[in-house]
Amino acid sequence: MGWGSSDRQDPALSGNGRVLASVVRRDGRDTVLLQEQPSGKLLPLRHLGRLQPHSSPSLSWNGRYLALLVQRGPERQAVIEDRATGRLHRLPLPGSPVPESLSLAADGRRIAIATEGEGRSRVQLYDLTALLEPDLPAGLPVTGAGTEDARP
Repeated sequence: MGWGSSDRQDPALSGNGRVLASVVRRDGRDTVLLQEQPSGKLLPLRHLGRLQPHSSPSLSWNGRYLALLVQRGPERQAVIEDRATGRLHRLPLPGSPVPESLSLAADGRRIAIATEGEGRSRVQLYDLTALLEPDLPAGLPVTGAGTEDARP
C-alpha cells in the first residue's frame, strides 16, 4: 500500500511547513506517519508504535513536538513525543474526561484539548511551560531566558 494523499486523514503541518503528520491505516489500525517536506522522507517516532490507534496529531513550529491522542487499553490519552530528546510525555487530565481532539501551540508551551465526559463537551487549555522547552522559529529569542522568574 502506498502513502498517497488519498490514504491520509487528520493532516497537521508544522509551523515552518517542513514536517507533515497524518494518520494512515496500517495493519488495521490508525497510526501517525511523520514526513519531512518536500522530500517525503519518513521520520522516526520512538514510542508511538505500541500505543495505537492514533488520532488528532498536532505539531510545534519546527516539528520537535508531536502531540496526539493514543489508545492505551480502554483509555484514550493525550501524549506528546519530544523528537529531540526521545521522551514521551503523558498528559494526565483531571477527573475522567475522554479526550476527543487536541491542538498544540506552535511554540509547544500550551495545548488545547477537547474532552467529553459526564454528558458535557469542553475545551480546556493546559500550560506546558514546566514540561517543555519552547520550540521557536530560528532567530527568535526566548523572553526571560536565563532568569529564574521567567514566565511567558
